[in-house]
Amino acid sequence: MASPQALELSPVDLQGRRERRDRLLDTVFRYAVTVCAVFVLISLLGAAFSMLWGGRLAFSTFGWRFLWSPEWDAVQKNFGALVPIYGTLVTALIAMIIAVPVSFGIAFFLTEIAPPWMRAPVAAAVELLAGIPSIIYGMWGLFVFVPFMGEHVAPWLDEHVGPLPLIGPLFQGPPIGLGMLTAGIVLGIMVIPFISSVMREVFNTVPVHLKESAYAVGNTTWEVVWDIVLPYTRSAVIGGVFLGLGRALGETMAVTFVLGNAHQLSLSLLEPGNSIAATIANEFTEADSAIYLSSLIALGFLLFIVTFIVLAIARFMLSRLALRAGKIT
Repeated sequence: MASPQALELSPVDLQGRRERRDRLLDTVFRYAVTVCAVFVLISLLGAAFSMLWGGRLAFSTFGWRFLWSPEWDAVQKNFGALVPIYGTLVTALIAMIIAVPVSFGIAFFLTEIAPPWMRAPVAAAVELLAGIPSIIYGMWGLFVFVPFMGEHVAPWLDEHVGPLPLIGPLFQGPPIGLGMLTAGIVLGIMVIPFISSVMREVFNTVPVHLKESAYAVGNTTWEVVWDIVLPYTRSAVIGGVFLGLGRALGETMAVTFVLGNAHQLSLSLLEPGNSIAATIANEFTEADSAIYLSSLIALGFLLFIVTFIVLAIARFMLSRLALRAGKIT
């Protein structure tokens, strides 16, 4: 039952009270979401600054040489980040070479070719792969995939591809199974669910009438995907690819199991190597000196910088695509 005061208010007064309440709630909501955004920025800057501060001893001791020195000698306290940086970039590149076309094929199949009864189970299976912990991938890679690579793939590559010019040195090495190629393949398998899920979702957002119009004028399925679907969704597709790349750059446990964890700089993909994340995970508890610990933290800061550069490149590419499409953001 309304109070006597409410009954005495005119409709104009009630409307004014409602508008003031709405403005108050809108202001509170605006400040709340602003605080959330600022919290993200503060957390990001805080994490970066803390790693930079923790690695200041390594940066001041080794200077720019820390970036391109292949040395990593805990006894002589001489550290360089070249081998972990090289291993991180190479394994991530191999992963993306494998994951991008496979993810495109999965998304293409689920949205354009697969019968309706098959789409839901296959999509669920792909999303289930994304939920598997990385340590499970690492154990599978160490106990199943590494022996397979050492017994079958590596010897074949060394014998048939190794003698070739230009690309031959990439596939020469002992058939031990551990190495950057193995780590890159395992990483590719891990990021496929992320990229393919994004691609599938954005492919489903393409208006049906666009595709039906293309089919009506005689285009093939491939032409519809290449000329209609991809141009319509290219920004989201690129975003999904860089999301997978960021996942590959920062992966730790799976890479630690299969990379070999050797601080040696080798052109061969069959040789053991190391990555930034694997180095930190393996040696953080063994850091017995201030310069050792600072070098590991400095590696974490470099991984942060590498990931930031990758995301900045993605943002730049998306901006260029938006400009070409006439959508300046």
